[in-house]
Amino acid sequence: MKSLPPSLLRWLRSFVPGSLHVTRRESLRACVGALLGIALTSLITTWAVGLSSDLPLLIAPMGASAVLLFAAPASPLAQPWALIGGNLLAALVGVTCALWISDLVIAAAVAVGSTIALMLALRCLHPPSGAVALTAVLGGPSIHAAGYHFVFDPVLLNSLALLGCALVYHALTRHPYPHAHATPAVSATAQGRLTHQAVRQALEQVLEERDELLDIDTEDLQTIIEQTLARTDALMPKAA
Repeated sequence: MKSLPPSLLRWLRSFVPGSLHVTRRESLRACVGALLGIALTSLITTWAVGLSSDLPLLIAPMGASAVLLFAAPASPLAQPWALIGGNLLAALVGVTCALWISDLVIAAAVAVGSTIALMLALRCLHPPSGAVALTAVLGGPSIHAAGYHFVFDPVLLNSLALLGCALVYHALTRHPYPHAHATPAVSATAQGRLTHQAVRQALEQVLEERDELLDIDTEDLQTIIEQTLARTDALMPKAA
């Protein structure tokens, strides 16, 4: 049997996931947080609107938001403005498309595309918001009948409740959230060859050339690079 071509093997290996570098304790913390976040969001929404509402008490995209807020809280996509801004924009765009575009397929496509464009422009990219836009269009008669009321209940109410849960939970478990933009002190790295400003300038140039959205804060990426260079410098043998 002939072996697979090297190019095909490399392509197949690209599907193998890399290490997440997350401890079991952090994994458990994220799971418990998401469990409590979704449960409390449901209870808060029930308390606020009651069980008689025709609208869903909890929309499905909140599950995806919980993954970001509790399992990847350092991600730019999980920050408060991304959650609230992204979901509000998505709901507004989705309801508008549902009201003005009769063909559901076209309405769904326009809603998602427009939502992404607005989130990128306003720096509130939140992937679950794409599902919020689809829910507004494809959610059924009760959501269509609610019109723009859907934006506030359940979308805004769910989003605020989940954010509140995340803020309290991360504070209680001593995990930084919202993720602050750390500014490392100006210092030399790698035997003085690279300064903080030089690393940042080179990093900005590389990111511009890639022209691709990376799910990591630029300051975090810079800090990781500088810490790696410092450790590399410490491990290098000193000249006699």
